[in-house]
Amino acid sequence: MPTGPDVAGVAPSVVDRLTPDDATFAQRLVEAGRSTDGVSPLSEQAVHAIDTTPEPGVRHLVSAAGYANVIAGRDGEPAMIEAVVDPEVRRRGYGRALLATAFDVARGLVAEPAPRAWAHGDLPGAVGLAAALGLERRRELLQLRRPLGPEADELPALEVDPRITLRTYAGDTDDAEILRVNNAAFDWHPEQGGWTTGQIVERVRSDWFDPAGLFLAFDAENPGQLLGFHWTKVHDASLGEVYIVGVDPAAQGRGLGRLLTLAGLHHLADRGIDEVELYVEGDNTAALHTYERLGFGQYAIDVAYG
Repeated sequence: MPTGPDVAGVAPSVVDRLTPDDATFAQRLVEAGRSTDGVSPLSEQAVHAIDTTPEPGVRHLVSAAGYANVIAGRDGEPAMIEAVVDPEVRRRGYGRALLATAFDVARGLVAEPAPRAWAHGDLPGAVGLAAALGLERRRELLQLRRPLGPEADELPALEVDPRITLRTYAGDTDDAEILRVNNAAFDWHPEQGGWTTGQIVERVRSDWFDPAGLFLAFDAENPGQLLGFHWTKVHDASLGEVYIVGVDPAAQGRGLGRLLTLAGLHHLADRGIDEVELYVEGDNTAALHTYERLGFGQYAIDVAYG
C-alpha cells in the first residue's frame, strides 16, 4: 500500500512526539468523533499516547483534518493503528490518506505480523473504508452492558468459598502479586499482557481509581498467593465498568472469574451506578458464557482490520 498524499496535497506528518498544539488538535478530534458517533474513535491506550512523552514504538500522524497513532506490538504481535478524522470533512479522502501512511509507518515498526487498524464501533464509514483499502476483519472486541438500576434484574448473591479470602486493595504491597497474575493471565493479550509496575502505578494514581473497587481473591491457606483480581472503574454517575478481570491460570476452574466479577458488580450497584460495561474478545467463549449468565448483552463491537 503506497503512502498517499493528504487531500490538500501534503502528506500527513509523522513524528515521535506531538507539539502542544497538535496534541490539542488530536484531543479535539477525539471529542468531536465521540460526540458525533457515540463511541470514542480511539482506545484508552491510544488517547493516553497523545499526551505522553516519547515512547519507543509509538508514532503520531497529523494531517489537515485527521490524527492517527501507531503503537508497536510486543514480541510476535502486530503494530496497531488508531485514527480519527474531523466529522465535518469526512468522505473527502482524509481517512484513506491517513491510513495509507499509517500502514507504511506500522510496517516500518513491525514488519511481521502485518499491522492492523482498529475501527471502534465498526461504523458503516469504517467498514466502507476498510473494504476500499482491501482490509479484512482480523479481531473482534465486544462491548457488553448490563443495567444495574432499580428496574434491572437482581444480581445473584455474592457467596465466597471459605477456601478463598476476598478483600479490596490494601496499597502498593499488593502490586507485585497483581502484576504477576496479570501477566500470567494475559500473556496472550497484545495490550493487557507484558505490564510493568509502571502500568499499575499509573492506574492507581488515576482520578478514577478507588481502592474499594479493586477486588483481590487470595488462597485462604496461603494468604500471600493472589488467585485473581477485578478492577472496577466509574466513568460517571450512570456508567461503571468491569475494567479488568484476571485469574491466575493455575487457579482456573474454581469459579473465580464469576466471583470477582460479581463482587465488582455489587460494589457498583451499591454506589448507585445505573449501568455497567465491559470489553471481551469475541472468541473468548468461556468469558462470554460467564458474562451472559450475569445478565450482560452485546452493546457494541470494535473490529481490528488487517
